[in-house]
Amino acid sequence: MKQIALLLAVFLFGVLFAQQKAEPQLHVVTYVDVYPNFAADTTKLLQQFAADNRKDSGFVRFDALRDVSRANHFAIVEVWQSRQAYDAHLTAAHSKSFRDQLQPWLGSPFDERLYNSLP
Repeated sequence: MKQIALLLAVFLFGVLFAQQKAEPQLHVVTYVDVYPNFAADTTKLLQQFAADNRKDSGFVRFDALRDVSRANHFAIVEVWQSRQAYDAHLTAAHSKSFRDQLQPWLGSPFDERLYNSLP
């Protein structure tokens, strides 16, 4: 009888766990505008930042884009498995280093926006 009760409890736990929806992926779009004389340096920095991000837990996708008509304007598009993964990424040494290096080159503050996909 104890074995049946235990099996039933395990089964019910499994059903309840399966019904919980996974946290949606987090999409982050960041607009970065630097002084024109730092456009080439920013490109190199973004390429390194992309390589570093690919090693982070919870990483899904990273795209760095350059404005077609203004070479000193960039957009970063990131996808993370969860908000927690993104928050952990922000505390990583390479993320802090990226922002510290970029800060003196910025022509305007980071414009960082967080999104979830529509259902």
